[in-house]
Amino acid sequence: MDTFARLKQFTEAPGPTGDERGIAAAVAEVWRPLVDEIVADRVGSLLGIKRGAGEAGATRPAILLAAHQDELGLMVSRIVEHNGYGFLRVTELGGVDRRHLLGQTAVVHGKRQLTGVLGGLPDHLLPEKERGQAYSWDTLVLDLGLPIEQVRQLVSVGDFVTFRQPLRQLLNDRAAGKALDNRASVTAVTICLEQLQQRRHTWDVIAVATAQEEETFLGAYTSAHARRPDAAVAIDVTHAKGPGTSDSELAELGGGPVLGIGANVHPGLFRALQDAAKALEMTVGVESHAYGSGTDAYAIQVAREGIPTGLVSIPLRYMHTMVETADMADIERVGRLLAEMIARLDDSFLTGIVDELMKPDKPAKNGENGKKDDRA
Repeated sequence: MDTFARLKQFTEAPGPTGDERGIAAAVAEVWRPLVDEIVADRVGSLLGIKRGAGEAGATRPAILLAAHQDELGLMVSRIVEHNGYGFLRVTELGGVDRRHLLGQTAVVHGKRQLTGVLGGLPDHLLPEKERGQAYSWDTLVLDLGLPIEQVRQLVSVGDFVTFRQPLRQLLNDRAAGKALDNRASVTAVTICLEQLQQRRHTWDVIAVATAQEEETFLGAYTSAHARRPDAAVAIDVTHAKGPGTSDSELAELGGGPVLGIGANVHPGLFRALQDAAKALEMTVGVESHAYGSGTDAYAIQVAREGIPTGLVSIPLRYMHTMVETADMADIERVGRLLAEMIARLDDSFLTGIVDELMKPDKPAKNGENGKKDDRA
């Protein structure tokens, strides 16, 4: 299946943070022929385990690939009545931007799926203090077009709501839709697993479509703790340049994978990804994080005794909206980069990154950096 078709399958599957059953089932179907074992854990993450080369039963090092499968969504907070009809007040799941909600079509996952529209009063009918700005949670409603009795029978406070938005193919091999954060990365991991069907790799690979990244990093914490990998790579999206962006360091759509470096990234994994990119003659960007990266890498690196963790990101425009936009080539390149790095891992990798991390800097020679060496 081509990349757009796979991405479409994943983005259109429901999986709001906290209820990832729909997307987990879709991922399991695709991953099952690519791995040796499929595991659905107790918090909603989906794991695909592909064993490395070597004797059966032998202890092999393992690398964990984490791409979160949950998407932004809403939750029913109240049921209200108007003129005999039922309307829903909702609240956010994840970092939903309310400015983009008016006019969206959404699906309530109640006793059965119900489709409605997110609407509100015209601006001039709102209280003066609320005019000219995003609708508040108290002025936005989800209208199902049903009588109040039927709404109360089918919907409960706490029911999940997802956005109904198909993936659309744009020009220049790009696509726009909901949930590319982070189904684009789940697609990239799938491409990696497909590539590894033709590549020999010594290490075991634990691919994880993690749960609840948008709120708690729960799936990253639990899968890293339970599986105790020797190393890991988190795969996520990063902001891409567009009209009006002022940060010259942002990535370009189609510019290739972006490697994270900073507080949540082990320098040994950063260099391993760089080396794999060089072997593929692939251009990669670098994104620095002065503090936390805001990704699963944060949770994985602190599991158990600490897990050396890398971070690869896919450039994405209009993040946390229903028209997130990505370039298919970037997704494919991330998949190939991960496969190349994994195929290059050997028995000396862990020792090498530890030794390099602990190696002291060489003292500067006399005159280096414009400084005089005054030692006797």
